Amino acid sequence: MPRPGSRARVSAYAGRFVVTPVSPGGRARVRPWPERLLELHLLLLLALLLPTTPVQAAAPVLVDRPVARFIAPETGGVGSPRFVFERELAFEARIEALADRRYRGTSFRDYHVRAALERHIAETLLSSLRIEPTPSARDLARQTEAARLILLQRVGGPQALAHAVRVEGLGRQDVMRILRRRARASLYLHRMVAPMLTPSDAELRNIHKTLQTPFHGRAFPRIALPLRRWYISQRLAESLVAFYQNARGRISVTFLK
Repeated sequence: MPRPGSRARVSAYAGRFVVTPVSPGGRARVRPWPERLLELHLLLLLALLLPTTPVQAAAPVLVDRPVARFIAPETGGVGSPRFVFERELAFEARIEALADRRYRGTSFRDYHVRAALERHIAETLLSSLRIEPTPSARDLARQTEAARLILLQRVGGPQALAHAVRVEGLGRQDVMRILRRRARASLYLHRMVAPMLTPSDAELRNIHKTLQTPFHGRAFPRIALPLRRWYISQRLAESLVAFYQNARGRISVTFLK
């Protein structure tokens, strides 16, 4: 019998009756046998209507797979291996190909994959390191948006980026994860290695006059903003390459079949 005061509706079938307490201290409602028999008939009818043919299981579909595993002290050593997945690496390699002004292909080459993998590892290691002072949520959001704008400029605009995302089957959360990783890595380089995210106008004017840039020959006021993004992108890329080259002796990379 149900415990006195219980709020749960507990059914107890005994002989001809079903006793169901409905409230603490309340009186039980006695249900006659015909009512119970009707319920049994309905359950039997429902069972007969259900399909009896076993449903054939769908063939498994490969959504994604890891293609590389790397271990480094910055990410916790052997106890915390990190994995690079096929779709994300293909997307990053496609980004490298789109940013390669000397390349005119429609896909990417092995050297783009290698550059993408090295950048992925470098960014992962840098984003795992402590930054002083600790960036606020606003700092991270601002730098994530800056990383998005730099990426758009590198690949040639929103349509090119959307095509790369669609071809490699990424979702919005996948892209945001990449951008956040890049934002945190760039903040580490800027605060802990050398300032590179806030070049002055004087510095940009000097670069525009003395270096060969994609904006050579155009008036500075018209190209100041894209020049700033291009310069920051170049500095970050050079710093990531230098960091990876210095760290490769302590990084163990395994390619997975």
